[in-house]
Amino acid sequence: MKIGIIREEKFPRDSRVPLTPSQCKFLTERNPDIQVVVQPCKYRCFTNEEFIYQGIKMNEDLTDCDLLLGVKEVPIEFLLPGKAYVYFSHVIKKQPHNRKMLQHILENNIRLMDWECMKDKKGKRVIAFGRWAGIVGAYHAIRMIGFRTSRFRLRQMIDCLNFAEAQKELEKLDLPNWKIVLTGTGRVSEGAAFMLDVLGVKKVAPYNFCYNEFDEPVYTQLSSRYVSYAGHEKFDADDYHAHPQEYSSNFYPFTKAADVMINGIYWDKRIPVFFTRGQMRENDFRIKIISDITCDVAPDSSVPSTLYASSIADPYYGYNPHTGELIQTFQPASIDVMAIDNLPNELPRDASEDFGNMIISRIIPQWQQENSDMIYGATIAANGSLNAPYSYLPTM
Repeated sequence: MKIGIIREEKFPRDSRVPLTPSQCKFLTERNPDIQVVVQPCKYRCFTNEEFIYQGIKMNEDLTDCDLLLGVKEVPIEFLLPGKAYVYFSHVIKKQPHNRKMLQHILENNIRLMDWECMKDKKGKRVIAFGRWAGIVGAYHAIRMIGFRTSRFRLRQMIDCLNFAEAQKELEKLDLPNWKIVLTGTGRVSEGAAFMLDVLGVKKVAPYNFCYNEFDEPVYTQLSSRYVSYAGHEKFDADDYHAHPQEYSSNFYPFTKAADVMINGIYWDKRIPVFFTRGQMRENDFRIKIISDITCDVAPDSSVPSTLYASSIADPYYGYNPHTGELIQTFQPASIDVMAIDNLPNELPRDASEDFGNMIISRIIPQWQQENSDMIYGATIAANGSLNAPYSYLPTM
């Protein structure tokens, strides 16, 4: 197997890599039948020289590779006909902006596999950047508190070499006794909870959070059963995941209790929203900062104030709940929003290393099998057709 690591061409450019230089060396040393070649790039978090130092070949031409690995979607003009690719394609939710890419893949006999679709026998994802999205998203929430209160100023994580350097910024903290509500219990939310724990923010139970005030900063973490209910006494997770449209939001009390919301829960159009624009106009709507890691953009969003995806270069915008329009950030009238859709790229070296470890331990062994259920389930298109699990996708 000859593996090629492609240059990220989608704009804005992503600096992450699926495998780090040292991981490429480890992989080839432990597997003599595997070769790795890397397409040169000036903006990766790991330089060309770092790959060369580890003995990894650089080559602009990847046409002789069996498998091409990337992170973000590959623009149509850079896709090689007849090749096999793995990247986050963002097509499985019928995303219209990637429909032409999928059509091009089918027309050019490209095999497309998606990192997001690689799951174990229980249907759980085996590889993701989500933990780092949660870590960076929670850091942004704390950073916004500093701007909002003028009590401290933190550098953005993108300006730090790695997480270890970013942690030094935390020495500047002077947190007010604010209350933070964190939604979700998956990789993203666990990453955010880890960051809050590192910061020393105390975790409290949801009921105590809603009905008590504290003399220190606190947070609570909500699973799906705290976010939604259907009018019956016991929450049924299986029923909820099968029929979320039959449930209603149970988040309303937290809008009156929380100063900050960190949203890390999976959401689709059938799931009830946390709160409405009308509720955001209520005088006792307390939330002033929203770090929307999930970043589903309005009108199909769980958070109505997420009007668009912000960027690492310009991470925050203000939302006026009374007009529904954008306003200046960090003023009394604004609800301040962070909605970056590529948060792990703020700590690309750390995120890439974690991701590459998962490839080596969980994915490479599957590729070395003749008939892997995991690889089959992650294959969206092959031989000019959609794979059976993805036959629902529109291509025109």
